[in-house]
Amino acid sequence: MCSVSNNHIGTSLHRAVAVLRQGGIVAFPTETFYGLAVDPGCESAVAKLFQVKQRPAHKPLLVLIDRREQLSELVSEIPPLYRNLMEKFWPGPLTLVFPARKDLSRQLTGDTGTIGVRISPHPIALKLIGELGKPVTATSANLSGQLPAKTAYEVFEMFRDTVDYILDGGETAAGLCSTIVGLESGSLTILRQGQVDVASELIEKIAGNTKA
Repeated sequence: MCSVSNNHIGTSLHRAVAVLRQGGIVAFPTETFYGLAVDPGCESAVAKLFQVKQRPAHKPLLVLIDRREQLSELVSEIPPLYRNLMEKFWPGPLTLVFPARKDLSRQLTGDTGTIGVRISPHPIALKLIGELGKPVTATSANLSGQLPAKTAYEVFEMFRDTVDYILDGGETAAGLCSTIVGLESGSLTILRQGQVDVASELIEKIAGNTKA
């Protein structure tokens, strides 16, 4: 059974990893805002995260990896149009929406059959994933519909005891979330414009897609 308690702010990666392994929620800094991490393979942790964020069940959770090899744990295939985007923008604030593995939690995917993934360039995010040895969720640290937190204190003020550990990495620099790109009818589509400020035409060119 996954459970953990005793919320506090700190800088211990070892403590954060222990919390994740016990099914807890860890807030941590990324290159955009603070995110909320759980072990995506722990159903009770994923369910708790939805409850804590007051997030509608149909909205999927994005996931962070620290190297491309971890994609195989999450996705059923890598669309060819994504390869150049990954080369140019990873690590970075570009989330790509992949076809999800069939054995991936429906809670995690919002029952969409897809999963959003990116590699963060933030050193704390990378160390957290590296020490855990597996991907983590990275949904923004906010209550549904509210602005994401940019500091550890803002996370604490918003969530209090419902988040089990907060990794304090100082204030995040970004004013925008990650850009989200997916495929629709075989063409690249910007699903959410964010920190990576690229027009659809530029993405199409980078990916080598000639469709209008």
